[in-house]
Amino acid sequence: MDLDAARSFLGEHHHAVLHTYRRDGSPQLSPVAVTVDHDGFAVVSTRETAIKVANLERDPRTSLCVFPDEFFGRWIRVDGTAEIVRLPEALEPLVDYYRRIAGEHEDWDDYRQAMHDERRVLLRITLTGAGPDVAG
Repeated sequence: MDLDAARSFLGEHHHAVLHTYRRDGSPQLSPVAVTVDHDGFAVVSTRETAIKVANLERDPRTSLCVFPDEFFGRWIRVDGTAEIVRLPEALEPLVDYYRRIAGEHEDWDDYRQAMHDERRVLLRITLTGAGPDVAG
């Protein structure tokens, strides 16, 4: 699958399961909300203390299985390498992430404070592959 087509899908469908690698190499899977930013990175918000963050610090390889709200139907897999963007640099990208998924917030000051209180980070994923390319 073409990466631009994958980015288009991520811009419209936000439910996903994120795959990271545990210390022993086994998979760790997390339900997340994902979108694509203006630079073409897949982006995910999470807490700095989440296991997925520790896994990505050790091994930045990741994959996402992205599907529509209805769950069944067309889905895609994207692979890539994650960079962890921490506060304070993550704050405005977190605002952009929210806008792309949910639209305008009723109180952006409150949202920004919540991002600090929850110790949020942004996972910025450079896409390296996407699929499936063949239906089974």
